[in-house]
Amino acid sequence: MLALEPVSETIADCQAYGFRPKRSCADAIEQCFRILAVGNRAQWVLEGDIKACFDEIDHQWLLNNVPMDKSILSKWLNAGFVDKGQLFPTNAGTPQGGIISPTLLTITLAGLEHAIKSATKQQDKINLVTYADDFIITGASKEILENTVKPIVEELIKIRGLELSTEKTIITHIDKGFDFLGFNVRKYNGKLLIKPAKKNVLAFLENIRTIIKQNATAKTENLIHLLNPKIKGWANYYRHAVSSKIFGMVDHEIHQALRRHPNKSSGWVDKAYFCNVEHDNWVFNAGYKPKSGRYHLLSLYKTHTTKIIRHVKIKASANPYNPEYTEYFRKRELSKKINKQITLSM
Repeated sequence: MLALEPVSETIADCQAYGFRPKRSCADAIEQCFRILAVGNRAQWVLEGDIKACFDEIDHQWLLNNVPMDKSILSKWLNAGFVDKGQLFPTNAGTPQGGIISPTLLTITLAGLEHAIKSATKQQDKINLVTYADDFIITGASKEILENTVKPIVEELIKIRGLELSTEKTIITHIDKGFDFLGFNVRKYNGKLLIKPAKKNVLAFLENIRTIIKQNATAKTENLIHLLNPKIKGWANYYRHAVSSKIFGMVDHEIHQALRRHPNKSSGWVDKAYFCNVEHDNWVFNAGYKPKSGRYHLLSLYKTHTTKIIRHVKIKASANPYNPEYTEYFRKRELSKKINKQITLSM
């Protein structure tokens, strides 16, 4: 994998972001904003999903096209897997959980962007954004996406043993919006807004409520230790989007779920679990003494305290294995560290 990744990074599509070093979901979402928000942009979007992608990649295609020792690759691909003491064959696809599988997928999907743009014109407003086996393609009309772009995608991935999911591959107008990587991308009266997707918000809240119910008798400090990493991680994922109102709603729903004593009065619950911190009267907290022996006020993280900042997208052509970009990545990492320090100090 260490030898193959520089090759995959060199041949990968510029607008592919999944499972690649120095790239993230935030880069893919920022690219969506760039190609859909400003000026006379495309109004139609093909939402694509490749069915069982990692499970179905054709072995022979990989052996013919992946530039590595063929005997080693063949052994990896055909090793099979063991479940409950039984050996199952692997006649297609890449190793489940294998460290090289994401790199093999990057090579498998390389060339999709070039194939589409070569067959279309500038006025078709074709733009592709890929994250692993999920992708979106913009177009000037529904017809160009349906009759030209989609058949190109289907033909290219068919050669590699793959096919599109008929249920998840649809064409949508930007005014109706679409979900991508947990975000909802939609235009409201001509203005593009990218927000946390509703189903992802509901799934997150359901997970938080389940944790609270399963730990109904746990110490408050233990419950906070369980919840804080999940809440912080979820909020940080959406900190580059239009998330402020949703963060406020999420905090309210978590607050309601934390009122764990139905037989006690609201006043008793408020006094037992909530306190005032910097003009916020509803901070779920616990006082405890860690190993240091000093008394600490441990409080539940609130998503609305997460600073909303615009993500600086990686250059589409940037390759961490190309010496030409060494200084670019050094400055980018330094900028990230500075921004993190500023955020933590607020």
